[in-house]
Amino acid sequence: MEDHKVKAVVLESGCPRYRPGDEIYFEGAFVDKEKSGELCMVALNAIYPFVYAARRGGSVKEGPIQCPDCGECVKFRIQRLD
Repeated sequence: MEDHKVKAVVLESGCPRYRPGDEIYFEGAFVDKEKSGELCMVALNAIYPFVYAARRGGSVKEGPIQCPDCGECVKFRIQRLD
């Protein structure tokens, strides 16, 4: 089965931990800690289904994916890297 590298990019953020342009890199089932910024567990829960689909060769949602955490709205874009 295919296993693509994927990154999540912050598009907008009301959270003090994320800024637009922050990136999180996924290599297989793991976060590439050397390349990635911080990763909140709530944000990971929101983006994981889309990261997994992209990783396995599925289509990638074009629109932003929003973290559901209260008033600290963070929007991500998911990109397959290869």
